[in-house]
Amino acid sequence: MQKLELLSPAKDYKCAISAINCGADAIYIGAPSFGARQNAGNSLEDIKKIIDYAHLFNVKVYITINTILNDEELKEAKKLIEKLYEIKTDAIIIQDFGLLNLSLNNALPPIPIHISTQCDNRNVEKIKFFEEIGAKRVILARELSVDEIKKIKKNTHIELEHFIHGALCVSYSGQCYMSEYIGKRSANRGMCAQACRKKYSLIDDKGNYLVKNKYMLSLKDNNLSNHLDKLIEAGIISFKIEGRLKDENYVKNVTLFYHNLLKKYPRLSHGKVISDFSPNINKTFNRLYCDDYLFKKKDNIYNFSTPKSQGEYIGQVISANSDNFTIETKYSLSMQDGLCFIQNDELSGCLINKCEKIKGGYKVYPNKKLQLKQNQKIYRNIDTEFNKTLEHSHIMRKLSVKFTVYNQNIEVRDEFNNKVELIFSAEPAKNIESMKNNFKKSLSKTTDTPYFVENIDFKCDIMPFLAVSEINKLRNEILNKLSEKILSKYKVKKQKPVDIAQFPDKGGDYHLNVHNKSAKEFYELCNCKVSENSFESIKNHKGKELMRMRHCLRRAVCGCNDNRKLFLEDEKKVKYPLLFDCKNCEMAVLAPC
Repeated sequence: MQKLELLSPAKDYKCAISAINCGADAIYIGAPSFGARQNAGNSLEDIKKIIDYAHLFNVKVYITINTILNDEELKEAKKLIEKLYEIKTDAIIIQDFGLLNLSLNNALPPIPIHISTQCDNRNVEKIKFFEEIGAKRVILARELSVDEIKKIKKNTHIELEHFIHGALCVSYSGQCYMSEYIGKRSANRGMCAQACRKKYSLIDDKGNYLVKNKYMLSLKDNNLSNHLDKLIEAGIISFKIEGRLKDENYVKNVTLFYHNLLKKYPRLSHGKVISDFSPNINKTFNRLYCDDYLFKKKDNIYNFSTPKSQGEYIGQVISANSDNFTIETKYSLSMQDGLCFIQNDELSGCLINKCEKIKGGYKVYPNKKLQLKQNQKIYRNIDTEFNKTLEHSHIMRKLSVKFTVYNQNIEVRDEFNNKVELIFSAEPAKNIESMKNNFKKSLSKTTDTPYFVENIDFKCDIMPFLAVSEINKLRNEILNKLSEKILSKYKVKKQKPVDIAQFPDKGGDYHLNVHNKSAKEFYELCNCKVSENSFESIKNHKGKELMRMRHCLRRAVCGCNDNRKLFLEDEKKVKYPLLFDCKNCEMAVLAPC
């Protein structure tokens, strides 16, 4: 069986180290620029430190350069990629075909190329194209079903990566132009304003309001934890957690949760994860969970009531007045926990100022006056004690080593037979057992290193005498040298220059996201005529598709047989026509004409 990869997000250095310590086999992180999360960039110095730590455990580091670039930015991206190659970055995640053109012309270093989900990777023909040009991996569209993934795997040999957890974009990735249209904040340029999380009304062509002021395009969060076996069987080798803007607690909790689920499979990275908390993804930011795309159901994927974290269901209200309420719950509650509930078909909430344990539940005194009713369902979206546990956790990742002490030298060897030796000078010890104990105690103190000591062996005719401080110094020096040796032996796989192949479509408009001359050239070399530059480049947007999705409002609200013309109306009363492609079970949001 091919070794699997758990791929975790990292906003910054601290998140990256936590992801690695919690069991990630790879992380993805933003460079100083050109990532699809503009506010999640990192310095090259920090990335180098992350890479050096990751590679000790054979953990890969992928850098996101997954925005579309103008001509000047393409030149800067090339310089950045050259620097990333120098510090042993394992791969770059790209969207812009201009970078493929540079690779074609040997203008990029041989750094492995992963094709971002922003390239709209949802059919066999597209994935086959990326395989034929020589990309190492494709990150699949979140909307694909198990059967569609199997079909792709059956017809290709390229590595397949798939999102298993986190936020869901309502539009096909790379095909959302709503944020750019509304406020000149392009999702394809890393500046998405999350137009899908705003309120809209659904109206018909006669002006009737079918749904008013709801979060019509806001989806629940993805959670495929119960279906990892199906994804493995379908051909996925990299299991990706969304969340490059999420905090360190999220990264710790979700990474360790999926690491534990995948422990029974062969994995790419090394080392033992030593944890001091039990992960629980219901206690981390979530808009409630769904898995419907994987099975093409699409009935439970949306939440019109809120785009915010709803958290975990904890129980129901037994009684209430304006000052306090009583919850029947099996969970422990604490001051400053965040509770929420659906009221008037919208999410509301409070913090706990005080709570008293009672039989079967709690009496809660909230931080504001509420009007709750009996049997009201209560959720918790801030678990104060759990968050404290995460913040103060001392989770570690360790490689096993063995020490051998000789007359005048000491040797350390790891589980992969990497060996380092140091020579020292010492007089014979008078108290042999006492000296042995000193060696054992000092050599075993590896808390602040990436190692734990499995065994200490003595192969000396005469037990050497060293002060404890000298043994400590030897331990630190020899383990540092072992780290240097492991890193010196680490080899990044090299990317062959990209080749030319027939693009699946003979021509295309702004949906191709061509934002520079080099990208246009590459498309046309692949026999695809570019009729229009990127949405961000053109001025006339009337009637153009702003989003295309598998979430269908006709199906959700009216039923598939309702043939009325429908519109989305935003809070400024702008009406967006809806296009229903029933043959493909898709809906598109159009710009007003």
